[in-house]
Amino acid sequence: MAGTATNPKQQAHELIDRLSAGQVSAVVNLLEAMLDPVSVALAIAPIDDEPVSEEEARHITESRAAIARGEVVSNEEVLAEFGLTTEDFECMGRHPLEPEPHHPEY
Repeated sequence: MAGTATNPKQQAHELIDRLSAGQVSAVVNLLEAMLDPVSVALAIAPIDDEPVSEEEARHITESRAAIARGEVVSNEEVLAEFGLTTEDFECMGRHPLEPEPHHPEY
């Protein structure tokens, strides 16, 4: 697939022009991830290879057994304890809280 552009950015523009709307959306997501410093840091971060302690392994086993027995609390139940709904929680994710004022005495 030979392009007529010699400039890589121009070639990218020409290729994007040939994509469907869904493909362009995927490319946009990829470009945003490539330009986001947090995404880049996560992509190049080493795998967590810290060993699991005996205590942590015991907690994991106990947690999995509790889940298997159905001893779980739903997100809805946790939110209800705070007087919130799932919609409230989703809205909070879309609209971050205002930063708290700086208190120099702390």
